[in-house]
Amino acid sequence: MKQIVVISGKGGTGKTVVTGAFAALAGNKVMADCDVDAADLHLLLHPEIRERAEFRGGHTAVIDKELCNGCGKCAQACRFQAIKDDFTVEPFSCEGCGLCGRICPLKAIGMRENTAGEWYISSTKYGPLVHARLGIAEENSGKLVAKVRQAAKELAERENLDYVIVDGPPGIGCPVIASLSGADCALVVTEPTLSGLHDAGRVIEVAGHFNIPVKLIVNKYDLNPAVTGQIEEFCGKKDIPVIGKIAFDRAVVRSMVEGTTIIEYLPNAAADELRKIWEAVK
Repeated sequence: MKQIVVISGKGGTGKTVVTGAFAALAGNKVMADCDVDAADLHLLLHPEIRERAEFRGGHTAVIDKELCNGCGKCAQACRFQAIKDDFTVEPFSCEGCGLCGRICPLKAIGMRENTAGEWYISSTKYGPLVHARLGIAEENSGKLVAKVRQAAKELAERENLDYVIVDGPPGIGCPVIASLSGADCALVVTEPTLSGLHDAGRVIEVAGHFNIPVKLIVNKYDLNPAVTGQIEEFCGKKDIPVIGKIAFDRAVVRSMVEGTTIIEYLPNAAADELRKIWEAVK
């Protein structure tokens, strides 16, 4: 079983379109949407939820009114102003640092683990999908990403699947590191802009730190051939294979509006290129 992670370094490069295309092209696989902050792979795959589980992450302070004498030391120390005048805690302001509990002379403040969202194992016409949803204003520390990755891996092992295909989050932070951990290949999707080149370079460094082989796709390459050339030159110096260049195609937008993968949309050039890219990834 091989784990392929589609990442980008920045948002909006088209990695979910690429991942959705792989869902339609690959056989015997499980999909995982690890972009839990803004999950959208389900909009293309239309899953039916089979299993769901709570995700607990982060903590919120809780004041025991029977023990509290209203001394106010906790409110004075809280830099986030999460403790109100009646000595209750505003959960959206509390950062869960635990300082209030440490300085309370009566030990009247404890920390309660938050229910921060849910994660799911679903069925789609392309195969199983593991995905998640964060609650409003909840933080994504990478813990939920790790849970989604682990559930997808266990499902692949249990059902003897060939691939785990991961739609990774943008950026280079903790969620990206959690997505890349243990992967067999990082597929970077970038666009021909200076910010696209800069951020692709950063995420390539992250993948390199974990010794994960990297391949690269340039999406909408024909919108700026000069920067596309810079990206190819950069990859040549880093010995990173550019396995595909997708031209700008309005069919991609139309397929997303209709909620389908680009592979299943009307015959189009982007789908033809993505078929070649999948063969190169395999």
